[in-house]
Amino acid sequence: MKPIFIGVAMMLVYQVNAQNAVALSKPTGDVDMKTFNLYNPYENVDSAINVALKKASKEGKHVFLQMGGNWCIWCARFNQFTTSDKQMDSLMKANYILVHVNYSKENKNKKVQEKYEFPARFGFPVFVVLDAKGRRLHTQNSGYLEKDKNYSKEKVMEFLESWTPDALNGAKYTWLN
Repeated sequence: MKPIFIGVAMMLVYQVNAQNAVALSKPTGDVDMKTFNLYNPYENVDSAINVALKKASKEGKHVFLQMGGNWCIWCARFNQFTTSDKQMDSLMKANYILVHVNYSKENKNKKVQEKYEFPARFGFPVFVVLDAKGRRLHTQNSGYLEKDKNYSKEKVMEFLESWTPDALNGAKYTWLN
């Protein structure tokens, strides 16, 4: 009886460990990199930014440059994180015109990197917020927004809310007058 009991116990332990291994093999926030394709290395990014600036001016928004590449797991995670959360997705759509700026071996977009003072130095993805006139308001190192194998909703929301057109509206800060 003891050998059967020990055998059954070992099988149960093995099964639990196998289930845990499967659960841990794909951390929260992982995406299928085979299908991730937001960045176009052949896009005329200057033109895309100009179109976004015109749209931002008409709609009273800012331009949000997300710099990275289709090779970048954290870029894919950020996209999934912000688009799958209704609150964040609506905050982005209400306040920003999004432009994906490619950085890859095919195209590093050097002129854009130079123009916005080399945001790639922070790693990827990196976010650059522009006002509707094209002035750089802020460059965000995305590493400060991470939590474990994903992003922190609180940190991302704080970042996004801090750079909205409304947040930079001096009229709302009456205590300065």
